[in-house]
Amino acid sequence: MKAPPVHPHAAAAESKPAKSLGSLRSQLLSWLLIPLLLLVALDAFSVYRNALDVADLAYDRALLASTRALAERVSVVDGKVVADVPYVALDSFETDTLGRIYYKVTGTRGEFVSGYEDLPALPPDVPRSEIYPALVRFYHANYHNQAVRIAALYQPVYDDSMRGIALIQVGETMDARSDLTRKILFSTLWRQGLLVTVAALLVWFAVRFVLRPLMQLKAAVEARATTDLADFEVNQVHREVRPLVVAMNGYMGRLQALITGQRRFIADASHQLRTPLTVLKTQAELALRELDRNPNDARAWHSLREIVASIAGTTDATVHLANRLLTLARAEHGAAESGNEPVSLTDIAHQVGMEQARAAVKKQIDLSFDAADQLIVSGNALLLHELISNLLDNAIHYTPAGGKIVLRVRRDSEARRALLEVEDSGMGVAEEDRERVFSAFYRAPSAQQQNPSGAGLGLSIVRDIASSHGARVTLSAVEEDKELAPGLKVTVSFPLALSIDS
Repeated sequence: MKAPPVHPHAAAAESKPAKSLGSLRSQLLSWLLIPLLLLVALDAFSVYRNALDVADLAYDRALLASTRALAERVSVVDGKVVADVPYVALDSFETDTLGRIYYKVTGTRGEFVSGYEDLPALPPDVPRSEIYPALVRFYHANYHNQAVRIAALYQPVYDDSMRGIALIQVGETMDARSDLTRKILFSTLWRQGLLVTVAALLVWFAVRFVLRPLMQLKAAVEARATTDLADFEVNQVHREVRPLVVAMNGYMGRLQALITGQRRFIADASHQLRTPLTVLKTQAELALRELDRNPNDARAWHSLREIVASIAGTTDATVHLANRLLTLARAEHGAAESGNEPVSLTDIAHQVGMEQARAAVKKQIDLSFDAADQLIVSGNALLLHELISNLLDNAIHYTPAGGKIVLRVRRDSEARRALLEVEDSGMGVAEEDRERVFSAFYRAPSAQQQNPSGAGLGLSIVRDIASSHGARVTLSAVEEDKELAPGLKVTVSFPLALSIDS
């Protein structure tokens, strides 16, 4: 089956290099200090506003006290409202409030009584202050290009001839309040700035202390020799980082297994190739000596032909062995390089059967293919082709002429698995050897007698490829088909990805 097409934008996104995350310390400091600065700024604003409210309350209370003191000097004389305000009282007001004071007294009928007649009148929409029991209202105004705060107090006045309510207004400039506001602001900013500085230092030292185990782990990784794949100590880092160290140790374990496999492969390959190459060299030297000894002798040429034929046979065996070794190496270490994709196990088995049919016919073996469904598994098509080829190649080699081989693909509905079966009418494998034959270069005694030139790698390759696909390989004697008994039945059980009825 063909892999689904890759969208060009998706491919471009996959090829785009990942963006660097930068410094962990910098990110921790940023995520800690920036919210801290915002919180401190909000707190400073809140403290500043509360301090202003308290200051306004204190100044308003002083302003109300001045207004009440002035109201006590308002009385009715001969039916008229009069205000007896000595300059000494105004001077004391001005000295106490640290600002310029203006006042105005209005009679019961709205007539001007005393003070500054052009003092801004009380706006009609100013609400009465709920803080004080007196009938007082506070408002801001502009008087002679100066901002003033004015308290307007309604004061009952009466005598035997009349009763009414006079309006007493006392205003003060905002100089003292502005000065206090600046002091509150600078005090708040200074304290909050000191708090931020101390907090930043504490956070910096805390982050540095907390990240120390990571820095030590970094130093340990950098100091490691290239051949040292020992595990790192998990308990040296924090609990949250331990999964990363465990993953690193697991990766190094897999890398160690890969390196060990490569070393074993190199050792096995050099050992197995050394013998046929030595034979080739001996045969070539023998041929040269034969020619040098009798260059014109017909019998020497006949002997040389036999030697060359032997060289050709040894070369074929060596090439076969080299191919098997390379296939084994790929099965052990290269199964994941192409990734897994949905492939038809039925189609691959049918293709391999067609390819091996000529060898079966040449040996007069009845090779049949049995498959009812299209069974889809997740895997690598090339490796699956190699797996089935090895099984059929083994079956053809060890089945006598006139024998029978069945290549079958069927579905195990209960376990939801795809089964690949190869049955032959050969002499089979003894039960005690059925596990050992999967080891590289091991050959059962019966196999050595029947096929001396075998490499002993076929079933090892099969198991490695099967393992990389999550499949299981089992060997058993043929019992169902009397024509094949005792024979050998090889079953490879794959996880079933998808099935399509043919």
